[in-house]
Amino acid sequence: MRYDLNLLPVFLALMEERNVTRAAERLGITQPALSNALARLRDTLQDPLFIRERYGMQPTQKALELAPGIAAAVSQLDGLVLGQQQFDPAKAERLFTLAPNSYVEFVLVPAIVARLQARAPGIRLRLTPYGTDLAETGAISGETAMVLGRIVEPPDNMVVQHLMDDGLACVVRADHPVVNKRLSKAQYEQLKHVNVLPPGKLRAGLFQALQRQGLRREVVVSVTHFLSIPELVAATDYCATLPILICRHLARDPRLKVLPAPADLGTFPLEMGWHVRYRDDPAHQWLRALVTGVAKEIATSQAG
Repeated sequence: MRYDLNLLPVFLALMEERNVTRAAERLGITQPALSNALARLRDTLQDPLFIRERYGMQPTQKALELAPGIAAAVSQLDGLVLGQQQFDPAKAERLFTLAPNSYVEFVLVPAIVARLQARAPGIRLRLTPYGTDLAETGAISGETAMVLGRIVEPPDNMVVQHLMDDGLACVVRADHPVVNKRLSKAQYEQLKHVNVLPPGKLRAGLFQALQRQGLRREVVVSVTHFLSIPELVAATDYCATLPILICRHLARDPRLKVLPAPADLGTFPLEMGWHVRYRDDPAHQWLRALVTGVAKEIATSQAG
């Protein structure tokens, strides 16, 4: 029996998107073309495969059974083809979409871009935000090359690599009327606090760390990005509890001072995740090595 290998990516796109419009956009084809491909898939596999329901296309039992094998086969084919391609970073012209959380965008991305400028000037980056929903980044479908942040419960088609760990410290204004060179537990609980909402997993981790130490925190302002902190803290008597690498940047501001947290709040991980189809892509391998190297250098400088 003859069948068209081009139908397999259509099957996977529908499995992951559960929506004809999104699947067609992802594949770069029209909706009628995708509907035609689905009809051929149904004829080939002798099953409806996807049933239209109120909230999208739901896979049949047979589609669910076939999905792991088809995903593995497509990934293996991608690996065979991509593995044969040559990659010269100095000459390469390619766009990578990355999904960093706000912490990574502040701490790592500038160093990654600087290294790309020096070693691979033809490589361009497009950033899409990573907050609390991994699926929204496009990394699970493979549309996005890489997600950077804290990755909890990744799906089977995602490879996750640990890059580094960071801790937490506190920031107040330099001429704070109550806090001098040390921040006690009592002072911490008496102060009013600024909280950074994203990234979600980091936020939950901080709340859990404070709870473990029995520390209370009265949050009076919640902001959406680390970049909001300097102006806000410099103009108030508020305190912000932030990653140490963020604090290192803020310490350069003479209006602010960085102090150790009043208790050991532990560390949190920074991870890199990517779709299995990129495992053997030489360009992606090179980029992963570059990101890993940047993270290692930053972590080493922090330890020093």
